[in-house]
Amino acid sequence: MAVERLVVVGGDAAGMSAASQARRLKDPAELEIVAFERGHFTSYSACGIPYWIGGRVGGRDELIARTPEEHRARDINLRMRTEVVELDLAGGRVRARDLDSGSESWTGYDKLVVATGARPVRPRLPGIGAHGVHGVQSLDDGQRLMASLKSIEGSQRAQGRRAVVVGAGYIGVEMAEALVARGYEVTVLHRGEQPMATLDPDMGGLVHSAMNRMGIRTVSRAEVTKILTDEEGRACAVATAAGDEYPADVVVLGIGVEPRTALARDAGLPLGESGGILTDLSMRVRGHENVWSGGDCVEVLDLVAGRMRHIPLGTHANKHGQVIGSGVGGGYATFPGVVGTAVSKVCDLEIARTGLREKDALAAGLRFVTATISSTTTAGYYPTAADMTVKMLAERRTGRLLGVQIVGGAGSAKRVDIAAVALTAGMTVEQVVSLDLGYAPPFSPVWDPVLVAARKAVSAVRSSPA
Repeated sequence: MAVERLVVVGGDAAGMSAASQARRLKDPAELEIVAFERGHFTSYSACGIPYWIGGRVGGRDELIARTPEEHRARDINLRMRTEVVELDLAGGRVRARDLDSGSESWTGYDKLVVATGARPVRPRLPGIGAHGVHGVQSLDDGQRLMASLKSIEGSQRAQGRRAVVVGAGYIGVEMAEALVARGYEVTVLHRGEQPMATLDPDMGGLVHSAMNRMGIRTVSRAEVTKILTDEEGRACAVATAAGDEYPADVVVLGIGVEPRTALARDAGLPLGESGGILTDLSMRVRGHENVWSGGDCVEVLDLVAGRMRHIPLGTHANKHGQVIGSGVGGGYATFPGVVGTAVSKVCDLEIARTGLREKDALAAGLRFVTATISSTTTAGYYPTAADMTVKMLAERRTGRLLGVQIVGGAGSAKRVDIAAVALTAGMTVEQVVSLDLGYAPPFSPVWDPVLVAARKAVSAVRSSPA
């Protein structure tokens, strides 16, 4: 029997999870695996980068789950610092460039996995490519930012170091906190009404207040127009459409990410509205029998809204890889979709959301009610009790749960998992009220805050017009 060859483009979560799972199912005598990674690192936690930058994680290598040497020891031919620059789908081959030598070569495949990930959004602004302007998506990005910070800190006293973060999504808010921890005066500029656009503005306001308490200056409705540079070509300030200038020794882009799919587009692979690759439930690229794709470069089905969306998260990427590897290895698995669950933390404030925001529900054409409650994370009399706010959306006529947002102290965020399960199961808020959740004073009030919000949502559904 001829040995098949699997080629994997991209060496992080989805790509190497796929390669590892395929190797579990097929030994080298059945399947040769060649993987290409353009960066210096594989199989790492990009989500941990802000905690490394902020000093909560001791070193870069603690974020690496598996090194290139460990992958190679499992008979995966992993080629680092090698970028695939062309997919020849008709010929069943890829063209790769060694980024150190510049040499190029073709590699044939029987099966192909495209796991090219995402890249930080870089708006086309004057000065955006200047030294000292950093996106933070890969561990290579984090390494460059850390080098830049150490250079600044080696030449300046702790007082007077200034950082501007452009954007106030998860990465922007987390990087702002990390920079504060390093002794920087931090300004966050964002275009929205409140930070954390993944939340509704009323819940984002709670995050805004917490950032202010940390000493982070947050400027809402700020449209960045230019990165100003000094005589050495290094970023020195950020200008906005209002005519304001914010001095900066370093600029971090936290605007978000977009799927890295130019390679797929040029090869003619199908892309969705957000530019992500379209796959079926087995993560096989639509219309291409021997091509799979997963991770931050694909679109996934939003189970609540019923449409395809780009939701880049490491949790999804690892699951995609498992599904892909099973298919490549001759097994069967599917990735049915997501409900959009995410958590984050700003100082002592925990932030969580799942399902739809108000604007998502409106875009989906849904009629809905909302319910917002304030409670505590434990019994109110227990010493560790912390304030907690829960917002819930429910479909007006049916009472189907549509979304939950949670902002509060320690012990708040992971309660969103209750809602994530309920959303996946298609439960109504009335059914959520009846959930048999664990109770003891150190963990929860008698009525868990999620159940209190569901009870209020039930009342809103019953009192709303059909």
